[in-house]
Amino acid sequence: MSPMHLYSLWYLSTYLCACEQVYHCMMDSSKFDSSSYFGRIHGILMYKDFVEFWDDVEAFEARPDDLVIATYPKSGTTWLSEIVDMIYKEGDVEKCKEDAIFNRVPYLECRKEDVMNGVKQLKQMASPRIMKTHLSADLLPGSFWEKNCKMIYLCRNAKDVVVSFYYFFLMVAGHPHPGSFQEFVEKFMDGEVPYGSWYKHAKSWWEKRKKPHVLFLFYEDMQEDIKREVIKLMQFLGRKPSEELVDKIVQHTSFHEMKNNPSTNYTMLPDEIMNQKISPFMRKGIVGDWKNHFTVALNEKFDTHYEQEMKGSTLKLQTEI
Repeated sequence: MSPMHLYSLWYLSTYLCACEQVYHCMMDSSKFDSSSYFGRIHGILMYKDFVEFWDDVEAFEARPDDLVIATYPKSGTTWLSEIVDMIYKEGDVEKCKEDAIFNRVPYLECRKEDVMNGVKQLKQMASPRIMKTHLSADLLPGSFWEKNCKMIYLCRNAKDVVVSFYYFFLMVAGHPHPGSFQEFVEKFMDGEVPYGSWYKHAKSWWEKRKKPHVLFLFYEDMQEDIKREVIKLMQFLGRKPSEELVDKIVQHTSFHEMKNNPSTNYTMLPDEIMNQKISPFMRKGIVGDWKNHFTVALNEKFDTHYEQEMKGSTLKLQTEI
C-alpha cells in the first residue's frame, strides 16, 4: 500500500469514529468532551493519538543534515515546505509533483497507531531529510539541538492564524465543533487548542533566532516580497540563488499553483475526512483576513490580551500589509 493511501487511512481511522458525535453535537458545542479528542503533553493540549506515542517523538534521533520546518498550526507550513523541497530538488517541478507534500516532508509527531507514523516514516528516509513539526522550541526533541540541525520557523500573525485554525476545525472531521468564531477565539487566547498558546509557541522560537542554525521568517514578509524571502532561504540552506531558479520556485509555489496542485492541496482525501466543500484546505492565503471575522469588540479584547501575553517580547508582527 502506498504512503498516500496509508495517510488517507490514518485520517479515516482517526476521524470517522468521531463523525457521529460531531453530527449530533454540531448545534451545541458545549456537549463535547474534549478529552475524546485531546490529551496533554507537558500541560499543552495535543491530539490524543500523538500523546499516546509521545515517547517515540521525544526519543527521536536527528541526523546532522536534517532540516526542520517548524510552525504553529495554520501559519503557512505547506507553502514553506513546498518552497524548501523545490530548493532541495533544484527547481525540478516534476520531481516535486511525484508525491504528496506529506510524504516528501513528513510530519514528525504525527501518529495513529501503526497506520501513520511520522517517526517511522522519517527513519526510513534517506538523508538529507526535510520534516515539519508544530512543536514549540521547548518540545522539539533534544537531538535536533545537540546536532545543530538547521531549523526554519515561520511565524504568522495571531489574528490570521486563529481565523485559519477555525476553518480547519470546521472542515476536518477529527475536531470537536468549534462553536461560534468568538467562542473559538476565546479558546485560542486561553491556549485551549492543539499545540497550546500561540504566544508561548512564537516566543519560544523567537528566543532561538540568534542561533546560526535557526532561521526565523515571517509569513507577512513572504506575502510582501516572496523573491526576497526565497533568496534568504536559499542562502541559509547553502544554495546559490540564481534568478532563473528563484523565478521558477516563486511561480510553482504561488497560491494559485498550489491550490490547484493535487500534491499540495490535500484533495486526494475524501470529503468525509477533510471536507473542502465547507472550506478549502488552501483557503485564501492572504494577510488581514481577520478583519472579515473580528467584531470591533472582539478585536479590542484580543488586542488587550495580546499586549498582556507579549509584554516584554521584542517579537513584532504585521497584521496587514
